[in-house]
Amino acid sequence: MKMRRCRITALMLSAALLLGGCGSTAASGGNSGNNSAGTEATKDTTKDAADKTKKAPEIEGLTYEATMDLTYATEFDVYYYKDGYKLIDVHEDKQYLIVPEGEEEPENLADDIVVIQQPTENIYMAATASMSLFDAIGGIDKVKFSGLEASGWYVESAKEAMESGAMTFAGKYSEPDYETLVDGDCDLAIESTMILHTPKVQEMIEDLGIPVFVDYSSYESHPLGRTEWIKLYGALLNKEEEADTFFDQQAHVIEELKGFENTEKTVAYFYVSTDGSIVVRKSDDYIPSMIEIAGGRYAFKDLKNPDSNAPSVKLTMEEFYATAVDADYLIYNGTIDGQVNSISELEAKNELFSEFKAVKDGNVWYTGKNLYQATDTVGELIKDMHLMLTDGDASQMTFLEKME
Repeated sequence: MKMRRCRITALMLSAALLLGGCGSTAASGGNSGNNSAGTEATKDTTKDAADKTKKAPEIEGLTYEATMDLTYATEFDVYYYKDGYKLIDVHEDKQYLIVPEGEEEPENLADDIVVIQQPTENIYMAATASMSLFDAIGGIDKVKFSGLEASGWYVESAKEAMESGAMTFAGKYSEPDYETLVDGDCDLAIESTMILHTPKVQEMIEDLGIPVFVDYSSYESHPLGRTEWIKLYGALLNKEEEADTFFDQQAHVIEELKGFENTEKTVAYFYVSTDGSIVVRKSDDYIPSMIEIAGGRYAFKDLKNPDSNAPSVKLTMEEFYATAVDADYLIYNGTIDGQVNSISELEAKNELFSEFKAVKDGNVWYTGKNLYQATDTVGELIKDMHLMLTDGDASQMTFLEKME
């Protein structure tokens, strides 16, 4: 009760600060570090053990023991210390110290390290793409608060949990229900990088004594780098074995396609924004990597985001046309804009689409909204792309559908 009264007091104070325009602004991007994965479809799975030991952060009072083995992910590391302590280092953002149940926070801990006290059993999941990873390791029961209504979930177990009352809608990431989080003893908020656009929301949650973890998995260049974040959440929930097993199953798709000769067919992956601009992925993003692994070539070579490290790039229709008009395949990203089910609907967005080679040849596909929440099964999209590029059986596809 004492903790709850403190949190309610903090809530009232935070609200007053927000209304008055006072208070500091939370960091909006962390380090500007470069993504080291590049455009390679695979990366070396071995890391020098001595180098791991060398870079493991020293924490007063803790004894380093090991570093988590990662195959594709480059945006985080997890370090293990004696007595069950773990340090998550999100390279673009912060470090998070996981303190095991029954243990105390180390003395003289650096102020910029966020402490997450286990057990974490009342999580607010505002990073919707991460829910499938929790589901894959049997961790849905630890999520008590959702940033989506039940109707917004494509992760079936999350939808069922909300319908049964085991999980409660606590407001979307930009407008959380602070009172619900306080009354429900929320012990961790997991946010996507969208929270960086509303720093005062993050500040208010933290003022309530609720640690905020920001998921940067969308910054991974390799598609399985995103899925490998399941190991990070496995460390958070003490489910490393389950995470390793699931990830190995998803990584198997890469092994199946090794040695396949690239078709050299070009693919443009995009959607049309409400202002008429075309949004594509930069060349070293995980989507172009998927296309390469599947046996194709991403239409946009050496495309970077001039403004930030964000994975999406806005182009004018003229800029998009100049490169993509001759692409062999078009894939419309329906996870953001909503599904465009037919060629006529696509042409209604801009009549220039009728001049595209892929439109004339009938090689236009689209993804459904469920893809964004399927971080756990990105390997299935690679299979779909491979079937598309090789004129395989479309009935075996999971995420892609053909426009007619």
